[in-house]
Amino acid sequence: MNSKHISSTDLLAMEQRYRAAFINSLGGFKSVCLIGTKNKSQQSNLAIFNSIVHIGANPALIGFIVRPDSVERHTLENILETNYYTVNHLNESNYKQAHQTSARYPRETSEFDASGLTEEYLNQFHAPFVKESHIKLGLELKNKVDLSINGTILVIGQIVDVYVPENTIENDGFVNIEKCGTITGSGLDAYYKTNKIARLAYAKPHIAPIVL
Repeated sequence: MNSKHISSTDLLAMEQRYRAAFINSLGGFKSVCLIGTKNKSQQSNLAIFNSIVHIGANPALIGFIVRPDSVERHTLENILETNYYTVNHLNESNYKQAHQTSARYPRETSEFDASGLTEEYLNQFHAPFVKESHIKLGLELKNKVDLSINGTILVIGQIVDVYVPENTIENDGFVNIEKCGTITGSGLDAYYKTNKIARLAYAKPHIAPIVL
């Protein structure tokens, strides 16, 4: 397959939206989830994010990136106000509604209502979960890191509640998210189903990879 070389000068010369689509797709397939929040006035908010990243397992930490707050960022504002939010996986039944939450609705409009997704409150957790999602996480804000390099913000939360179909948890703790119907994304607007190739044993020097 022939490769095309694109330099940093070429990147800067690209039209803004073209460059955004190009760069956003270079990182490969990404975890794409819905983040649910609610402020102290009980106004709910739902937004799609494709920057979810594992930070650590003990404590159980997940991070995501918020773009510069030069405009209203309802998700971030609600998290900073209440300290709680949810992360909800996408599947084939809800990805179109999830994508719709990226539209810029006014604060008084709940993206749950606008998209047709359903607020779900579990175990007295402050923030709303997405009823149509199969894997749902409740998180408590632990850190907010301002990234001076481009003005974005890394939000880090600790997982305090997990809801996952019981028959998808394997004997060693591995969650089979493919069995849950979780889908993935590329760029800003492409969604993909997944097919597991294999699980491999823990890698050790001088031992060839072993399929579990």
